[in-house]
Amino acid sequence: MSNRTLLPVVALLVLCALLLVNSQYQARRLFIELERAQLRHRQLETEWDQLQYEQSTLAKHSRIDGIARSLGMAAPGPGRTQYLTAGGH
Repeated sequence: MSNRTLLPVVALLVLCALLLVNSQYQARRLFIELERAQLRHRQLETEWDQLQYEQSTLAKHSRIDGIARSLGMAAPGPGRTQYLTAGGH
């Protein structure tokens, strides 16, 4: 091969090598980003589960009833109950 045909081949080879290195770098960077996103997803799922458990604990009838009784509240008796009819009278 002459220098005239060898030079473009070498230039093309160097260009391909640089593109390969760049694509490997991008793949590693994206993989790290994916790992971080998956970790954040797991953390958010754990937090969501904890919040749902906390909400179910706070909404228990026995807890609400205990708080109401500690505040001096009681269920209304029949004398304090008013019933409304569909006609509004």
